[in-house]
Amino acid sequence: MEFSDKERRVYRSLSMADLFWFTRWMFVNRRGYTWQQANHHKTVCEALMRVFRGECKRLIINIPPRYSKTEIVKNFVGWSLGQYPDCEFIYTSYSGRLAAASSWDVRGLVQEPEFQAIFPAVQLRDDSKAKDEWRTTAGGIVYAVGSEGTITGYGAGKLRPGFGGALLIDDPHKADEARSDTMRQNVIDWFQNTFESRKNSPETPIILIMQRLHESDLAGWLLNGGNGEKWEHVCLPALQDDGTALWPEKHSVAELRRMEAASPYTFAGQYQQRPAPAEGGIFKPDQIQVIDALPYGHIQWVRGWDLASTTDGDFTAGGKLGRLPDGRFVIGDMVRLRVGPDERDAAMVNTASQDGVSTKISIPQDPGQAGKTQVLYLTRELVGYSVTTSPESGDKVTRAEPFAAQVNVGNVVMLRGSWNAALIDEMRMFPNGTFDDQIDSLSRAFSHLIGGGLAQWAALAG
Repeated sequence: MEFSDKERRVYRSLSMADLFWFTRWMFVNRRGYTWQQANHHKTVCEALMRVFRGECKRLIINIPPRYSKTEIVKNFVGWSLGQYPDCEFIYTSYSGRLAAASSWDVRGLVQEPEFQAIFPAVQLRDDSKAKDEWRTTAGGIVYAVGSEGTITGYGAGKLRPGFGGALLIDDPHKADEARSDTMRQNVIDWFQNTFESRKNSPETPIILIMQRLHESDLAGWLLNGGNGEKWEHVCLPALQDDGTALWPEKHSVAELRRMEAASPYTFAGQYQQRPAPAEGGIFKPDQIQVIDALPYGHIQWVRGWDLASTTDGDFTAGGKLGRLPDGRFVIGDMVRLRVGPDERDAAMVNTASQDGVSTKISIPQDPGQAGKTQVLYLTRELVGYSVTTSPESGDKVTRAEPFAAQVNVGNVVMLRGSWNAALIDEMRMFPNGTFDDQIDSLSRAFSHLIGGGLAQWAALAG
């Protein structure tokens, strides 16, 4: 696109003073066409400007994927260097390669002729040729690293008045790893033990910009007081509270509703920034009728177990599920406890005694010799009862879907009890919740009741 000298002078002046104008102006100069900006772009830029002005030291921005967040963050780094060429940044993402690519893009940005026309004081050192680390002649630096990567010897910010750089986190979790408790905790541990300590000054800001993937992802942990600091939170759901689309040129309301229907729990986290759908993702527990007494007639009962062996981690859960004479299913009881192996095994025996010999028992078998030894011990302890053991097959969602299908069409009722609320909450959050032990136990019981065959489940569902 062509601009007159007068237009260029005006746009350069606006770009020098404002990040949003700078982002728009550099986009058209680098790409040759106008940035299709939306209101949320200005919201993000204004939040980052508050950080630059020192009005905010801890910022979390939750925004859907492919909504220009990385583009704006890269421009923020370049614009800040234009204001203070000695700024020091550490830029991280879930992938070291992605972080380095973004760093390299900023390096290219500050060398653009139009950038130099706005900020001529920013000059690169002759030896700054690495994608993941480059410096300005004024002492500024951009160092890029993947989450969980090494940052020894590097810091961000300046011990002086005014903005001096920032610690930047752009999507610390890889989407397909966010369900893993271990992988999420690795990122949080890295933030606590490595990343957070890289501040060169107490005034060095930390900016986290990401799509939500789990209730206990890094953003969720921080917003729940994880590191003891107060964070400003800018939350940008794709479907806004008034029913309009955040960026209608990219996703219309109709398209967003289609995406939501196709994958409710993914949409709830990544696009709505609420890691659990209000009406459930896999499960719709509002379809479960709570009853005060069991219906008359013979009920086939199975108690499915999901086992834990520690006192500070997952729960052990035993869900009692029955098939009613009319073909519906009833959740009759839930045992849930967090104890060591000995107390757990004793509780399983006591529960079997209370249920009686007519209730079948289904226990998961972990792989390897240890798993075989455990189930051998338990079956001996439960002698006299009908006990089956089997390895788990497929992931948690796949195992839960047949039972969820019955819940969602209203074929499951639940006996009233003090345990109801915890189970309903877990269903709403599944599979993005902190716990899924009760779901696992009921999924196992359901599989046993229908014989574990997909053909039988299909017949039931049909």
